[in-house]
Amino acid sequence: MRLDSVDISILTELQDHGRLTNAELAERVGLSASACHRRVKALEQAGVIDRYVAILSEKALGRGITVYVQVTLDNQKRETLVAFEEAVETVPEVMECYLMSGDADYLVRVLVRDANDYERVHREVLSGLPGVARLVSSFTIRRVFSRTTMPVPDEVVVKGD
Repeated sequence: MRLDSVDISILTELQDHGRLTNAELAERVGLSASACHRRVKALEQAGVIDRYVAILSEKALGRGITVYVQVTLDNQKRETLVAFEEAVETVPEVMECYLMSGDADYLVRVLVRDANDYERVHREVLSGLPGVARLVSSFTIRRVFSRTTMPVPDEVVVKGD
């Protein structure tokens, strides 16, 4: 699937205003409602639109502290990596987990209430995950900015075409 300027406009609008009705979206991108609906469905089916979500306020929900944790495993065996990844995904305080190059094997973003809450997560959860040899934690001081929208290039060919 090759994205054209209308598809890119649809994606840009939906990233900024995910609750637009189809009629509102169609008006903003200059299409009829039915043509806009077809385009959005095609973008969903192609996997360009992954899902729709509400972005909640971490502070309003009492989860104002972000901790980045570098995780080093005791070995690099496939079974260890798989076991760690499956286990870490079940931890509700873990918001993201990345397999890394460099000194640490993984970088994990943890969202907690405060330092005491992180100590609990560290002691009772993270240190007990399969294969964990070392945890290095860094508390954020403040968020400078956060984006939820990604740039959509002018020329895109969606894989699978």
